[in-house]
Amino acid sequence: MPSTERRKPQSALVPAADVLSTLLVERFSCRAYRPDAVPHDTIATMLSIAQNAASWCNSQPWQVHVTEGAATERLREAMFAAAMADASSGRMSSQSDLPFPENYAGVYKERQREVAWQLYEAVGVAQGDRVASAKQTLENFRLFGAPHALVITTEKSIGTYGVLDCGSYLGTLLLAAQSLGIGMIPQAAFANYCPLLREFFGIPENRDIVCGASFGWPDMDHPANNFRSRRAVQADTVTWVAE
Repeated sequence: MPSTERRKPQSALVPAADVLSTLLVERFSCRAYRPDAVPHDTIATMLSIAQNAASWCNSQPWQVHVTEGAATERLREAMFAAAMADASSGRMSSQSDLPFPENYAGVYKERQREVAWQLYEAVGVAQGDRVASAKQTLENFRLFGAPHALVITTEKSIGTYGVLDCGSYLGTLLLAAQSLGIGMIPQAAFANYCPLLREFFGIPENRDIVCGASFGWPDMDHPANNFRSRRAVQADTVTWVAE
């Protein structure tokens, strides 16, 4: 069963481990932002830290497209217009370069539902209110009001290992952002509109779009930022082999 709180391990930690544990525990998917931009140099520092992420054979296959200023607003308008057009037609576009999961079942479905209802409860969406839940989903394409967005791509020819490396990069990027006080939310939802992103950023065909993310200074007074997803206990995810 998931633990009810996200806490640092109880054993004594050396300083570096304590810092890492704190960053991991305090990081969350930020779904509301203050309007003021993050300084360019601060974003550059975040990206420099993340560049130290591990990758297969040190291939570092990720490429990152980052928006600032008017570019963020143009992307927000384009993404939201596309999502609204889909919502009006009663369908959701799925034009991803990479396949989405076929389904979530068992404990994975339980975890997915739990975090969804944590969000809905926080922002006042009643169970069964499909109109309100759909409106909240559309916030993905408004970038949750963030002043910045980014898209991560991988070299198509590297295949699965390039995608795994981008996952390593994204995890490191989230910690880099947290260390600088920047809120961020990874968004697979961006991949629904790969052709739009490809044209917007000039992404060549030899690059697969993995995911996007919105980021900026978090608005900690917004109810969407006032819950935390739970984590499974170690016994549910680790098998020890001693003999």
